[in-house]
Amino acid sequence: MSAAEWAVPAADQRSGAAPVAASGVFSVTFNVNIASTAPVGATITCKARIAPNLAAFENSTRGAVPVEPAPGVGTVIGSSANCTVEIAFLWMVANTRNGVAPGQEIDAVSGGGVAAVRTGRGMGIAYPATGGAARLRLNATF
Repeated sequence: MSAAEWAVPAADQRSGAAPVAASGVFSVTFNVNIASTAPVGATITCKARIAPNLAAFENSTRGAVPVEPAPGVGTVIGSSANCTVEIAFLWMVANTRNGVAPGQEIDAVSGGGVAAVRTGRGMGIAYPATGGAARLRLNATF
C-alpha cells in the first residue's frame, strides 16, 4: 500500500494529539553465516518489512496497519553471504514513540530448490529523523 493510500489515523485517544508524519529509509543488511545447509554458489533471498510498532491498545482499535516490504538477493561466497535491502516509508501515525517493528525472512536457494528458511520479527526500533536514514544489521546462521 502506498503512503498516499494510507488513511490518516484519528487523533491520539489519550492526548488528543493530531497524527504526525513519519518518513525515511531503513537500510537493512543481512549478514548470513552458512553452515552446511546451503551449497557454495547458492542464492540467498532476503526480505525485510517494517510496520509501525503499535501499543497493545492500538492493535485492537486500528484497522489495517501500513507495512512496507522490500526484497534483496545475495550469493553464498565461502561460508557467508550478505544481502542489503532499502525500505522507504511515509506514514501518518498517532505518534512515533513506539518506533517500528521490523520483520525478516531469509531463504537459501540452490538448484534443488529452497535449502533453508529463517524468519523472525525484531524488537521495536526507533524511527530515523524525519526524512532521514537508519541502518539495521541482522545476523543469521543457516
